[in-house]
Amino acid sequence: MVRAVLGVMMMVLLAACSSSADLEDTPVPLGDFRLEHNIVVASKAQRGPLSRPATEEQLQEAVRSAMAERFGRYQGPSRYHFGVSVEGYVLAQPGIPLVLAPKSALILLVTVYDDAAGKKLNEKPEQITVLETFGTAPIIGTGYTMTAEEQLKELSQNAAKAVERFLVRQQKEEGWFTPDVATTLDETQDPATN
Repeated sequence: MVRAVLGVMMMVLLAACSSSADLEDTPVPLGDFRLEHNIVVASKAQRGPLSRPATEEQLQEAVRSAMAERFGRYQGPSRYHFGVSVEGYVLAQPGIPLVLAPKSALILLVTVYDDAAGKKLNEKPEQITVLETFGTAPIIGTGYTMTAEEQLKELSQNAAKAVERFLVRQQKEEGWFTPDVATTLDETQDPATN
């Protein structure tokens, strides 16, 4: 019994780490990536059941700021753009401790554009769904411990981290953010030697 309780406590402590805790670290490698335009819309955002309200502007600003904070660290030579649509959200209200601790959530659709190629990297937008950081208030929920603005900021930071994981996966699997070798060679050749 004691082991089980200690195990749960350890998981809660590990999970309590904020998704923004790594922003002071060197960013994970993303090839030639540099975020140029960070466009966020929230005109179609659906408010989930029992959610606190948020305006379109609040949703846009929170997500845009979190994306800029995370991806502004990348200084690659090639420009890429984000098109982000906030599709839905839940900003938890206070629940009943130990029985009902509502969780906050955010749903985004993300499209990445390659500026040099003039095209989308993903034709179908990637759906990103995130919950509040587990461990922030595992028993009573963030409805008691955070304002709606604080919940939205945390969700947006979690979403930016999830987008970063998506980009890293796409770089490995699809070769995103890797300069075209032929183009690179053409640019570095000395015209006088041709």
